[in-house]
Amino acid sequence: MAGHSVDEYLETIYFLAFPIGEYRPSTGSTAIAARVAEMLRVTRASAGEMLKRLEAEGLVERGEQKEAILTPAGIERAKGVVRKHRIIERFLTDFMGYTAAESHVHADVLGDTFTDEMIERINERLGQPDRCPHGWPVDTDVEQQENTQLVALAELEPGLPAEIVRLAEHDGELLHWFYDEGYVPGTSVQVRGAQPAAGQLTVTVGGDERAIAERAAEGIYVRAE
Repeated sequence: MAGHSVDEYLETIYFLAFPIGEYRPSTGSTAIAARVAEMLRVTRASAGEMLKRLEAEGLVERGEQKEAILTPAGIERAKGVVRKHRIIERFLTDFMGYTAAESHVHADVLGDTFTDEMIERINERLGQPDRCPHGWPVDTDVEQQENTQLVALAELEPGLPAEIVRLAEHDGELLHWFYDEGYVPGTSVQVRGAQPAAGQLTVTVGGDERAIAERAAEGIYVRAE
């Protein structure tokens, strides 16, 4: 899908800049553009052009390996975008009756509709929620502190009980699948075994054993108990 806004790109780069668990950075301008393109489902050329635009606007700078790094101004704007998105998601689920999976898609569309003042009013009416429907802290500082406590389900040590804390949002179809299959924040999960050749894991979710693709398991973030 093309036509992503500056804010959507900043939100994606923010996710890469403040990762969950062990940080294994992709270096080089091509690597960063590829990751952004993959997450937004655009061409690498389109992602590269937007990175150039963000750099020209002072929101992104290039590191020693030509990787894209958010500037202080870029970080502040990205934090605002992320927080706004999560509050809108809660508005859509708590007030409008949308499902958690639906809220993400609609929040992307509505992002530019609400002013900052409206967002603060919504936040107050919601009772200043701690998290979005998918488990991500509304406060980005809390999110970053919590990142070190979490690990992707795909990287969880087999046999170790854990709780699902957050779900990756960048793939809307996968997000719907998580909810359909019961991979919901607060649910107990455990890896029973791995089948690398098949690219899948055997897990128990809420006591039920099932298979899950490694790609999907990489988007489920858990805290070991």
